[in-house]
Amino acid sequence: MSIGAGTNYDWSSQFTYEDYEKTFDANVANIDSIQVGGSHYVVQKIQAWDYIIANGLGWCEGNIVKYVSRWKRKDKLKDLYKARQYMDKLILTAEEEERNECIQKVTTG
Repeated sequence: MSIGAGTNYDWSSQFTYEDYEKTFDANVANIDSIQVGGSHYVVQKIQAWDYIIANGLGWCEGNIVKYVSRWKRKDKLKDLYKARQYMDKLILTAEEEERNECIQKVTTG
């Protein structure tokens, strides 16, 4: 099975830290072509992590992007449920922040 573009690894044996280090060291100049365990990201025109970093997204937003961008190539419906779970958490957090802002305004002014 492929670790990333052009890099093969026999997944029937245990993948060790040393194996990862060798793979990483050999490909550090082209880190976007390395993917441990599949190709659901390296085939994308814009990798999820590049989009997430470039747009300064937080944990929940980043995971939404990650799961939505790979769902057709990896875990199908399971990835959409994961994305929805992060969206629900993001919504609850935003609602709580709005409530706290309202309480702050009412109590201070």
